[in-house]
Order: sequence, then structure tokens, then C-alpha cells
Amino acid sequence: MKKIFFYITLLIGLVTYGQENTDSSTVSGKVLNAATDQVLENVHLVNLSQVIGTITDKEGAFNINAKVNDTLYFSYIGYKPLQIRVTNDWVKFGEVKIKMTELGIALEEVVVADVQLTGYLEIDAKRIPVYNNYRYSISGLNSGYEGGSKQPGAVNKVLGAIFNPADFLYNIFSKRSKELRKLRKMKKDDEIRNLLETKFDRATLMALLQVERLDIDEILRNCNYSIDFIKFANDLQILDAISECYEEYKILDRK
Repeated sequence: MKKIFFYITLLIGLVTYGQENTDSSTVSGKVLNAATDQVLENVHLVNLSQVIGTITDKEGAFNINAKVNDTLYFSYIGYKPLQIRVTNDWVKFGEVKIKMTELGIALEEVVVADVQLTGYLEIDAKRIPVYNNYRYSISGLNSGYEGGSKQPGAVNKVLGAIFNPADFLYNIFSKRSKELRKLRKMKKDDEIRNLLETKFDRATLMALLQVERLDIDEILRNCNYSIDFIKFANDLQILDAISECYEEYKILDRK
């Protein structure tokens, strides 16, 4: 009886140990051009499930913490983004090759705004468009951030979302609470912050938050961010803006 109990305990210990190893495992691989098999350096890779990131080295190789069923998101300028789910075989057998397809981008037309200058500073200064947007700084970052007018109307919109279930912000924030809870984690990961600081297409944010591009724009409009900010801010600035709005929403919701 004691032997049977010993073997059962040993078996449970081995199963638990195996599960812990699976949970804390890493996966590795190499990213290549699908057409030429050329290695791709500095491909951005984000584990959407654990909200951690990394980039490929000079050999196109990467290594990232992941467990079975985690989703990995690969993005590279000029290439179609990929989402790949981690499988048991990948964890068990090691390195895989990830092939990314190059996008054909044709620049059909460029429109240049014509500003007639006279050569007189006092007159020309009045003719050049000036965007009077409010900006604020974030500790640790070099660039300034535009954050809307910050009038009481911004709070009223969030507050209205709590009491009006038909409101856009209420619907987005309540349905995406699981994804939005990742915001704090995203802001702490240096690799993800560096990645988003260089992007303006919102693609990585869409994958991380599981929302559409139009939803991101609408969230910012409802949080009182200016049209210029929505159009021209990089993805890191957009991340911080959505995070601020969501934190404000949660505080008002608890009250």
C-alpha cells in the first residue's frame, strides 16, 4: 500500500513538473523572406497572450517566452503581419522557420499643399498652417505628447458611458476589458514600447487590443483627443492615450 502511494505521489509530481516546464517554456525560430529565404533582421515579435516582445537578430533568429496556445504576432515594415499559434510540437522540438510575405506598395499620387510665400516673415508666418494642440510630456520619453483639450467634456463623455449602456465607450470598454487590462503590462515592456514608438499604422495595437482601426479612432474621439493627434500620433502615443482614457473610465465606473 505504501509503495502504491509512493508511486502515485511520484507520478503527480512528474505531471506537475511537466506542466510547470510547459508554462515557463520558450520558443525559438528564424524569420525569412518567403520569396527568397533571406533572413529578416529586426522583425518585431509580440506574444499577444503574455504581452511581451522581442526582435530578431542579424541571423533572423528569435527566442521568446511562450507556452502552448499563445499567439505570436510578427510585424516588419513592407511585409504582411503574421499571427501564429504556439503548438505542442513547436515547444517540444524547438526552432521553426517563419516566412513573411513582402507587400507590393505602389505610390500612385502625391499631393503637396501649396503655400505661397512672399519673403516677408510677418506675412508668411500668418499663411503657414499652425496646429494649436495641447501637449504634455511623459517621464522617460523624449518626445512631447498631444492630449486633446482636456476640457470637462472629456470626463462627461466617459461618465456618460457608465450610465448609458448604448454609449460607444461603454460597449468597447466593457466588451474588451480582458484585452484592455493588458495596457499596463504593455507600457512596462520596453520592447513593445520601442516597437510602438516607430509605428503609425495601428496594426500592432489592433492585434494586441483585438479592435478595429475605426474603433481606435472612435475611442480617441470619445475621449476628447484632437483629429490631428488621431491622424499623426505614433502607436505608442495612441497606446498611452487609450490607457489614460480607460483608467479614467474605470475610476468613474467604480464610483
